[in-house]
Amino acid sequence: MEKISVKVCLGTTCFVMGGSNLQELNDIIPRKYGDKVEVTGSNCLGLCSINWEYSKAPYVKVDDEVVHEATVEKVLSVIDKKLGI
Repeated sequence: MEKISVKVCLGTTCFVMGGSNLQELNDIIPRKYGDKVEVTGSNCLGLCSINWEYSKAPYVKVDDEVVHEATVEKVLSVIDKKLGI
């Protein structure tokens, strides 16, 4: 099985809108999933600029799935679903 990729947007909008709370993922994911999941930060995923009026920052990409208004719980739920947990 290929590793699941989790990309956390660290752009200004996402960071200010709650993305700073997603830093917990760096501690939780290795303990919970071992080497099945890889977490990285991204300077900007460019998702809020697609339609600024309806921005739902912060954003996280789990493989190709975009998690909007991301929280630690939402991201972990998507990972669980992808792993069949």
